[in-house]
Amino acid sequence: MIWAIAALLAIFSFLPVYSAASNLAYTGGNGNTFSYFVKHFMHLFLGFAIMYGVHKIPYRYFRGLSIVMIPIVLVLLIITMMQGTTIEGANASRWIQIPFVGMSFQTSTFASVVLMVYVARYLSRIKDKSVSFKETLLPLWLPVFTILALILPANFSTTAIIFAMVMVLAFLGGYPLRYLAVIIGTGAVALVLFVVVAKAFPEAMPNRIDTWMSRVSNFASGGDSEANYQIEKAKIAIASGRIQGVGPGKSVQKNFLPQSSSDFIFAIIVEEYGLAGGLFLMLLYLWLLFRIIIVAQKADSFFGKLLSIGVGLPIVFQALINMAVAVELFPVTGQTLPLISSGGTSIWMTCLAIGIILSVSAKRQEIIEQENREDNPLEILSETI
Repeated sequence: MIWAIAALLAIFSFLPVYSAASNLAYTGGNGNTFSYFVKHFMHLFLGFAIMYGVHKIPYRYFRGLSIVMIPIVLVLLIITMMQGTTIEGANASRWIQIPFVGMSFQTSTFASVVLMVYVARYLSRIKDKSVSFKETLLPLWLPVFTILALILPANFSTTAIIFAMVMVLAFLGGYPLRYLAVIIGTGAVALVLFVVVAKAFPEAMPNRIDTWMSRVSNFASGGDSEANYQIEKAKIAIASGRIQGVGPGKSVQKNFLPQSSSDFIFAIIVEEYGLAGGLFLMLLYLWLLFRIIIVAQKADSFFGKLLSIGVGLPIVFQALINMAVAVELFPVTGQTLPLISSGGTSIWMTCLAIGIILSVSAKRQEIIEQENREDNPLEILSETI
């Protein structure tokens, strides 16, 4: 089922990306939209290769890999802060260039997956154990807050999503509620201090404080202004789609809406495929959430349960946030639509997360097949012969 959902999302993404990329092709390129189609296809092809390869790895290995990958993630995030680049006009140091390949890589999305695996590993270790808050500070919360602190200056929305998902996973993992309250309070205080310091010393570090504050204030005001240009164009696109949409490739607002193939692709989908297309897409993500819960429920270990929820829930949560931004239920965040929006890193890390979930599911299937063989004497005899 999960393979089918991922394939449906990938297939559904081709026409909207091809249509929405026309604006980028004519404003920043030579007008060749097919090159964007091919690029998106290659990103998905590599993503599904990652998904297939990862799902063949027994998920218990991810327990140890998360410990090894945490220092690597920290180094990558530090490098990103020092030499981050600007991609397609986006004013954020979130990417690093992969040597010899000429491709960019967003380290924060990779850090998110690794961190969720690491948190799931630690929570599974302390299950049914009485631990003090002090005992969890170094092994659990120090890596979490260090990674969040490195992501925060350039990407507040990703930091907030990761923090929220870690809190949800800790709650589901049985971490004491009184300790969680302390962590949430500490996180809020740390965010306030960061904002105050960044406003007092704006040249001390690269940050986007003013951008965050303007987005929140524009969302709160709700009025028509130049600052709300993206949201207004997205709302026009959604309103133009009505029930059945204007038809594939016939979007008008794709020519005016910035980031129409990534951050605001949901608005283009609703314009071209109508409310029916938007609801179909939402149902696919909710179906994916349902299957993730099924995999977690049937996992053969507590680590498998937490691992499935930890890497799977952020996919659906990010999708719902992207949709909420397009219909002005949430401030602009810059979060992409998983497996739909163009962009290599987002697709690859989503496929990596789904591959991990499939690995947990594959282990359960292996146990079922083993039990069936044990219940079938003829099969055991044939294997012996």
